[in-house]
Amino acid sequence: MQSIHRAACTFAAILMLPACAVNEVITAEETELIVAEAPPAEDLLLDIGIIPFAEGVAKDNDPSDTGVYEEIRSAESRYLAYHLKTTLQGTGHWGAVRVIPSSNAFTDVIIQGSIKESDGEYVTLDISVSDARGQSWYRKTYATQTGVSSYSINRDRRQDPYQKVFNDIANDLRAHVAQLPPQSVTAIQQVSELQFFADMSPLAFGEHLAKDENGIMTAVRLPAENDPAVDRLRQIRERDRLVVDTLNEHYANFYYGIAIPYSAWRKTSREESINYRQVKRSAALQTLMGAVVLAGSLAADTDHGGRQSQRVNNSLQAIGIQQGFETMMRGFTRRSEANMHLESIAELSESFGAEAAPMVVSVEGQSRRLTGTAAAQYESWRRILKEIYESETGFVETTEESAPERIPEPTG
Repeated sequence: MQSIHRAACTFAAILMLPACAVNEVITAEETELIVAEAPPAEDLLLDIGIIPFAEGVAKDNDPSDTGVYEEIRSAESRYLAYHLKTTLQGTGHWGAVRVIPSSNAFTDVIIQGSIKESDGEYVTLDISVSDARGQSWYRKTYATQTGVSSYSINRDRRQDPYQKVFNDIANDLRAHVAQLPPQSVTAIQQVSELQFFADMSPLAFGEHLAKDENGIMTAVRLPAENDPAVDRLRQIRERDRLVVDTLNEHYANFYYGIAIPYSAWRKTSREESINYRQVKRSAALQTLMGAVVLAGSLAADTDHGGRQSQRVNNSLQAIGIQQGFETMMRGFTRRSEANMHLESIAELSESFGAEAAPMVVSVEGQSRRLTGTAAAQYESWRRILKEIYESETGFVETTEESAPERIPEPTG
């Protein structure tokens, strides 16, 4: 009877194995976005430039171990930066908000970020904000966990599954600029403009700026408003902004182009992450319990007791051995499934990644073709700008200028 009880208890333990599960968040935490009730004074609106986020992938990264894929992070570095742009634009607290190829695109406020974690379920962004003077506003880590409803087909599609993070960033930026006195806002705008002037003409405008021991830039003197060089450089700067706006079309096309597959990847990745944790927990437990059950069943005493007791013992032993093997195999199978989950995420990452379409700019009736990545195209454009200024052509009042255009790639 003791062996029957021991075998029965072991068998009962098998039936309880599926009870381990990973709890899920149903509804994610939200942050309300603070929107301007009335348009602020236009001369106090600061322009923002957002540099595509750092991918945050270690040099020795092994995707099979970390679940971090470079193709995905490369896409996210642009996608998340552009979504932050759309969020900030919708607040009404800022001037022009652009994704910029590099900090060489002089603007009032620069946002840089690094992706620390992003798997569809969790996202962590390290964000740093500074202004044209080199004054750091703050550096902060933002994180959130998505829920089942974050990817529901009935959700508000205007809200990104990571929206809480973007709203938190936008609200913090608004809170910081709200405490700046008007003269500080004006100083930032002046330094931003003078940085562009000095980059174009170091000899004429380099001494208008000074940097202190802390690296903070200030305007020591302002150029005369009736200076023809100032008017010419402002025209050049407007042309530069047109090019940056055209490059933003590239980021926008990429953003909207990958929206559907990226959303599907995040949803799948989230499910796979939860499944993977559950599989690992279940596999380890089931393999261990399978070995225990198998050992217990093999050790069952079938040589003692009556004929009926022996038959029961033999039956329980056979069931125990079968269940033990099945449990062990289920553990090994789930480990294989866990690897398949990671492989499916890797396959989804292959479709990400793109370069900017070629851009044609028109200067003095001549077309100049820019190719390569957005950053490479912008660097080429800056060289053209300096050529224009140095030769003192291309921006005189009689010159008709058009916005830069994208051209289709040749086919065949």
